Amino acid sequence: MGLTDILRKPGETLGDMAQVANLDAMVNWGQSYSLWPYPFATACCGIEFMGTACSDNDIARFGAERPSFSPRQADMILVLGTITYKMAPVLREIYDQLSEPKYVVSVGACASSGGMFDTYGVVQGIDRFLPVDIYIPGCPPRPEAIMDALIRLQEKVKTQGLEARRTEIKRKIEEINERNRPLIVR
Repeated sequence: MGLTDILRKPGETLGDMAQVANLDAMVNWGQSYSLWPYPFATACCGIEFMGTACSDNDIARFGAERPSFSPRQADMILVLGTITYKMAPVLREIYDQLSEPKYVVSVGACASSGGMFDTYGVVQGIDRFLPVDIYIPGCPPRPEAIMDALIRLQEKVKTQGLEARRTEIKRKIEEINERNRPLIVR
């Protein structure tokens, strides 16, 4: 068994001294433990996120303890609360400014489905204009639910390469554009 046989099996140990892995796996592992969230908080879910970032729950162990309040320095947007139709273009512009690869987490019932606000001014789910990766249920969700979503997002980042991510985002954006296309009746 030569070195070429060992390199075909990434992740296996080379004695007690080194571990062999491919570059994509290393980059994905690093990205999964350095998700920098941009919290877009408009309601009570923002308070729950603050509680998640405190020492009792400590999201620092997942590498997401640094909230970025500039979209160019973040790669994950947490939509926390009710989104109105007036806010939607601003939120989409913030999403477009996020660093690649970018991820969207819909936190709570209001962001995921409009919640109890079934009115003409409230967006009934941010998946109408953003490609959502993870939905967190609850009104407001517990800190444990937010941490569980971070773990699920980390697993997604570890297993999905950059090209697969771009393909997924392109497909989701095309679905959103098709769903929002104006209906023309003749």
